Amino acid sequence: MAESMKGLKRTCRCAELSVENVGQTVTVMGWVQKQRNKGGLIFVDLRDRSGILQVLFEEEICGSEAFEKAAKLRSEFVIAVVGEVVHRNADVNEKMATGAIEVRAKEVRILSEAQTPPFPVEADSKTKEELRLKYRYLDLRRPDIQKNLILRSKIATTIRAFLAEEGFLEIETPILNKSTPEGARDYLVPSRIHPGTFYALPQSPQIFKQLLMCSGYDRYCQIAKCFRDEDLRADRQPEFTQVDLEMSFVTQEDVMDVTERMVARVCKEAIGLEVQLPLKRMTWHEAMNRFGSDKPDTRFGMELTDVSEVVKNCGFSVFSGAVAAGGSVRGINVKGQAEMPRKKIDALVEFAKGYGVKGLAYLGVLPDGTYKSSFAKFMTEEELKALVEAMQGQPGDLLLFAADRLKIVWNVLGALRCELAKQLGLVDENKFNFLWVTEFPQFEWSDEEERFVAMHHPFTMPMEEDLPMLEEKPGEVRAKAYDIVLNGVELGGGSERIYQDDVQERMFRALGFTDEKAHQQFGFLLDAFKYGVPPHAGLAIGLDRFVMLLVKAESIREVIAFPKVKDASCLMSECPNVVDPAQLKELCLAITDQESGESD
Repeated sequence: MAESMKGLKRTCRCAELSVENVGQTVTVMGWVQKQRNKGGLIFVDLRDRSGILQVLFEEEICGSEAFEKAAKLRSEFVIAVVGEVVHRNADVNEKMATGAIEVRAKEVRILSEAQTPPFPVEADSKTKEELRLKYRYLDLRRPDIQKNLILRSKIATTIRAFLAEEGFLEIETPILNKSTPEGARDYLVPSRIHPGTFYALPQSPQIFKQLLMCSGYDRYCQIAKCFRDEDLRADRQPEFTQVDLEMSFVTQEDVMDVTERMVARVCKEAIGLEVQLPLKRMTWHEAMNRFGSDKPDTRFGMELTDVSEVVKNCGFSVFSGAVAAGGSVRGINVKGQAEMPRKKIDALVEFAKGYGVKGLAYLGVLPDGTYKSSFAKFMTEEELKALVEAMQGQPGDLLLFAADRLKIVWNVLGALRCELAKQLGLVDENKFNFLWVTEFPQFEWSDEEERFVAMHHPFTMPMEEDLPMLEEKPGEVRAKAYDIVLNGVELGGGSERIYQDDVQERMFRALGFTDEKAHQQFGFLLDAFKYGVPPHAGLAIGLDRFVMLLVKAESIREVIAFPKVKDASCLMSECPNVVDPAQLKELCLAITDQESGESD
């Protein structure tokens, strides 16, 4: 039976004790990690968020009643212990923060009993993630998860303090917004008061933070909750948290400067990492050409090489045909892997196909100077030699090539170099390589919509020298946009914003918007711009991703208290779920069967 805390008050957390407290009487409370009954002695490992403390029960000291209670303790019982801090005799545990001491119990109260948990509550759990997420309230007790969330809280506090020092005002923006479907898919919320209409949960505070600049608040910040109804992956969730900034009367240099200093402060205070400033920069085109990615992992080499000119007239039609069709042939040099087994190469080919290419060509330069290749028989000795030289190939190297449209070639080889680096152990996990990627394209072509769409959003300022191409050559226009990248992961991004009416109108027209459509979606922002708008720029950093990378977690779920899984559901609370028909009736909604089209 559970006992009361009446008369007891916790004096400290478990791992806050040290040899300096020896001789003191303390009251500690927490969960039983483990109980070991040695006959006349009972040892209990007591756990709270600070760590683990060993408690010793000796019947002569604590009395028979307390000793009997201690004998009943099981994993995850919640207890309160009053006792004296003493030195351990001979079993000092140097792996524990409290390994040199223990508490010799005088009194124990069982505050709550517990069933046997479905998995051990311990660090580095080998339990399947699905089971851990179903019992997330137990999983959150694990020391490594608690360490992650405690660090996350510290990082958020550091960010707020830094931005306050820099003159930013923390202002909340609405959660219930108007749907603006130019971007990712919105989560919609039906309105009861206005039947047939919907709110949208914010994909970002973008429009509202720009309105705040129009309103004269100069420097805005917010640790904002955002929502996007898109497919999930290891570093993406349907609801996420971002550090959101906007500044008036600035250029991108000002935003990048304050962001760099904020990131450096966080890294120093969170994990003791000294970040060298200024951060390295690379244009979007350079990143794509060298790494096949606009968020390149620069902790290893294996950069892309363009061999289109070398092979444009060669005898291998896959190469020459791709160049003739306006595409590209590029390769990566996998040093020392010429004799990679065919089975592994075939697996790489299948991996590449997943990124849209029809196949992957390979050429192994064997130590004796001969070749192991999927295409050598179609090329002359001179053509092969020229190709190897272009790739800076040496005996022992494996050369891998993709031939297709440039965008596909970039995607395939960009992913392939990261996969190979992981397989071959080329990544130094102790490195933190920050990078700015700048001068993004203003637009990208959407095959689905058969039109240009904004690579970032419709309010991104084009580079002034590219404005003349906005109508005639939109695909060549560069944006004043910038992303901050860490170890091959996009931490966040931003841009200078359009603040001139005429440029904004041209931007909408380039996106295929009529004046009516533009005003329908963004009317209140466009109206605000009629009353004086300052030049402004901003940025948002994904807090979840940042913490994930700093703690070297494999999944973003390890740094979010109650995450969703790949199908955007919560295994613990079983959401999303059906609702009472009366609620649907209030909202004037009916559920339609997707196959038959009939309403329930």
